[in-house]
Amino acid sequence: MERLVIIGAGPAGLTAAIYAARANLEPLVYAGYLAGGQLMITTEVENYPGFAEGVTGPELMSRFRQQAERFGARIHDIDVDSVRFDERPFSLIAGEERVTAACVIIATGASARWLEVPGEARLRGSGVSACATCDGAFFKGKRIAVVGGGDSAMEEALFLTRFASEVTVIYRGERLRASKIMAERARSHPKIRFAWNRVVEEVLGEKGIEALRLRDVQTDESELFAVDGLFVAIGHLPNTAIFEGQIECDAQGYVRSADGVHTNRHGVFVAGDVHDRRYRQAVTAAGAGCAAALEAERFLESLEHPVMA
Repeated sequence: MERLVIIGAGPAGLTAAIYAARANLEPLVYAGYLAGGQLMITTEVENYPGFAEGVTGPELMSRFRQQAERFGARIHDIDVDSVRFDERPFSLIAGEERVTAACVIIATGASARWLEVPGEARLRGSGVSACATCDGAFFKGKRIAVVGGGDSAMEEALFLTRFASEVTVIYRGERLRASKIMAERARSHPKIRFAWNRVVEEVLGEKGIEALRLRDVQTDESELFAVDGLFVAIGHLPNTAIFEGQIECDAQGYVRSADGVHTNRHGVFVAGDVHDRRYRQAVTAAGAGCAAALEAERFLESLEHPVMA
């Protein structure tokens, strides 16, 4: 039986692995086939402490992994297919592997919702982004488009006005879904304009974005719209499908936690974007991973030395 299994290998999961491995917990980490989380599609990371010149997302995640493995974390690049948290020890199935665990940290993250239109995937990290705070600074003096009509889209648009010469919010309707105060802030900002009743049909460009092909949903007419960057703000999907019925999640699928660490299952902890819908930053995910590992260590000590519980 494993003492600790960590599911996920983004900033949260790998930081948890570093702390747990240094505490001699010998964690087993299921990184998944797409290890590294959303930073694997981030070209440049300039706001992670300690990298004054910036670092690519894949390079940063590679360093996290090397550090975890240096202290003894075992990392398997396969996906967990199912879990059982309603009995002890906990059990997990990952491909052909079946393991039991005294303690589990969930750090599976969340995935940005994408438009799924031609050109979008090819230009991710080269003008297409889902995180303004991550990539906004790369678009100083540029023309930026934001797709979405909710509070997140308005927050992204307002943040991007710090850098862009012009921000255009593209929305398929005529009435924003955002709260009244956020909608008013966006509408009153001199740098923000709106393209109503429009949807993006294609992202055009070779090495970077040159234009968007927009379609008017009322007239069905198409037009080219020149931009230098596209930020997709239509929400995120927490990666919690395998935990259905095994852990308490909210209506959107995010793992519930009163303190950002403990779940409703004693011995199952959570860290990172799979719980945190607000910040979604590598540094906050790493901090959460640290906290989860420390709590997991205390939990395991309480099992082995009940008087310490």
